[in-house]
Amino acid sequence: MAPPITARFGKFRVLLGNSASPIVYAAPCGFTSKSLTLSKSLSEVSLPDCDEPDAPIVLGRDVESISAAVSGEGVLAASAVTTWLDAYESTDSVPVKVEIEFSTGIVTWTGNMHIESLEIGAEQGGRVTLNVSMQSDGALVRTDTFVP
Repeated sequence: MAPPITARFGKFRVLLGNSASPIVYAAPCGFTSKSLTLSKSLSEVSLPDCDEPDAPIVLGRDVESISAAVSGEGVLAASAVTTWLDAYESTDSVPVKVEIEFSTGIVTWTGNMHIESLEIGAEQGGRVTLNVSMQSDGALVRTDTFVP
C-alpha cells in the first residue's frame, strides 16, 4: 500500500491581493493555523413514494447558495498590520487566493472576500495575536494544475 501524497503547513497559503492590474498576491506573515471552509445552503423537500403511500417519505435537497470562509490565527506580525487593517477597513471586498501545493500540483481558489472580523489580543508574558475571519463575496473560482 502506498502512502498518500499530502501537503505541509507552509504549502497551504492564504494570500491577499492588491489593487494593481494585474493583481499581486502576497501572504501576510503570522498565521500558525488557517482553514478554508466551503459550504452550501440547502433547502429540503419531502418526496413521497407514489407507489407506496405509507412508505417513509424521503428528503430531497437542493442547493440554494454556496459560500466560502477563511479563518486564521497566529501572531500579529509588524509586516502584516497595515495589510490586515486596510483590508478590514475597506467597505469593498478584497482579492483573495488560497492555494494548496502538493508535489503533484496545486489547487487554487481565487475570488473576493470581506474581512468579517479581526481579533487582536495578548496575554501577560505572551505576544500580540491575531484571529481573522473572511467571508466570500461572490464565487471562488477553483483551478487545478495537477501534473499527470
